[in-house]
Amino acid sequence: MEVVIVPDAAAGGELIAEALATLVRRKPEALLGVATGSTPLPIYEALAAKVRAGEVDASRARICQLDEYVGLPAGHPESYRSVVLREVVEPLGLDESAFMGPDGTAEDVQAACAAYDAALREAGGVDLQLLGIGTDGHIGFNEPCSSLASRTRIKTLTQQTREDNARFFDSLDEVPHHVITQGIGTILEARHLVLLATGEGKADAVAQAVEGPVAAVVPASALQLHPHATVVVDEAAASKLKLAEYFRATYAAKPEWQGL
Repeated sequence: MEVVIVPDAAAGGELIAEALATLVRRKPEALLGVATGSTPLPIYEALAAKVRAGEVDASRARICQLDEYVGLPAGHPESYRSVVLREVVEPLGLDESAFMGPDGTAEDVQAACAAYDAALREAGGVDLQLLGIGTDGHIGFNEPCSSLASRTRIKTLTQQTREDNARFFDSLDEVPHHVITQGIGTILEARHLVLLATGEGKADAVAQAVEGPVAAVVPASALQLHPHATVVVDEAAASKLKLAEYFRATYAAKPEWQGL
């Protein structure tokens, strides 16, 4: 696992956007896994700026979803399908056909989960999966004590996660109780995992995920098992890391040809 400490969220967004651009230049039809929430917005804004400036042609790239609420209509403004189309697909100038995600409105949710796992495999696998981290250490919606071998499935949100996400709704009562999420095992199949965390509120979760033991109680700690995982954190989110100076030194000495 590589840990990169950046000055602020904007710097993290620019760094990861350049990694995405480099991937798309090398593999124009790359399958990019995206996350939702406020944390990755600087990434999408920086990548869209590169597309507008002609620095990268993303027209053949494909976008796939990490998770989806169960029960929200597909056109609901806070369904993750709507969010990804609004924040990623449209700004990059992509057609909706470039997007794939699980069906949170399906009558048979379990079948929809299996179908999405199969669709990712049939698409050739995810080239780079973006991740955030919850204050309790979850990735996707794999809440604490999720199996580290789990596949895409339905999960019940914790009260903390519902409260964290209530800011996107008019009230806590409107936040769904269930989601479809890529499982940890599914996430670990992506070729490159990139987690962005910003703010002091994520500091404890980052420290446990990066420096603590691999444990289901901190789902993000599973990134320690991945051969190519990158954790990008701002100074506030890095504030609880015991090895922060080591991480700074190793990144400063990193050969340029290695990229992110």
